[in-house]
Amino acid sequence: MERIGEIGLRRALGARALHITWQFLPESAALGLVGGSAGTSLGTAVVVGVSFHNEWTPVLDPATLAAAPALGLATGLLVGLYPSWRASRIQPVEALRN
Repeated sequence: MERIGEIGLRRALGARALHITWQFLPESAALGLVGGSAGTSLGTAVVVGVSFHNEWTPVLDPATLAAAPALGLATGLLVGLYPSWRASRIQPVEALRN
């Protein structure tokens, strides 16, 4: 809703609802992917750091390390569906009025 002026301008210039949806959906997917990757990196670093400190052997499952960013991407897509759909339904005149 913070970008309602941008949505209204794009709709007034001829962007269809699908264009608006495809503007916001990749953004939320990218944020989910970056968040999943950052969480995976931070989690791996903590496991390795604690293992090193306690003189343990770190055990990391490669499937989990690969699945975590993908899960972040899927979460970003899922969470971005409703806002992108709602943004695509805003009428240009109503959006430019705000």
